[in-house]
Amino acid sequence: MILVTGGERSGKSSFALKKALEFGAKRAFIATAEAIDDEMRRRIEKHKSERANLFDTFEEPIYIDKILVKASSYDVCVVECMTTWIGNILYRDLDLNERVENFIDSLNGNEIIVTNEVGMGIVPVDAITRRYVEELGRLNAKIAKLCDEVYFMVSGIAVKIK
Repeated sequence: MILVTGGERSGKSSFALKKALEFGAKRAFIATAEAIDDEMRRRIEKHKSERANLFDTFEEPIYIDKILVKASSYDVCVVECMTTWIGNILYRDLDLNERVENFIDSLNGNEIIVTNEVGMGIVPVDAITRRYVEELGRLNAKIAKLCDEVYFMVSGIAVKIK
């Protein structure tokens, strides 16, 4: 299991896809983003074209644990991304602890998980953004602890930190 983290536009997605191609021919991709506006639709289409037909894609904004159960037979499963997933849960005011627990319990060990490192800047001014940053940081730490490898992307360069 691999975690790929870093800032916005640091090369996380490209690195995760490239890494996934090293792990056999049966590949899954779990996409957590939703096409809520034109800009997001363009991003999703761009990511789909980058994957071409190399991955079976599952689009699921909340219940990724259910997809991970289905993906247990795959050689590799890219999960993109925790940053969006946490936002989706908080936006819908769902039980975050339950969703995270179900996610952690459903991990198969064949995942490459993509997330953002959002806690390296200033402390957010409002409570919901502080909660978001804190919850994502906690989740990232839980995942990193479970992973065999962790990479931090800096300006398109993967720095192996575990």
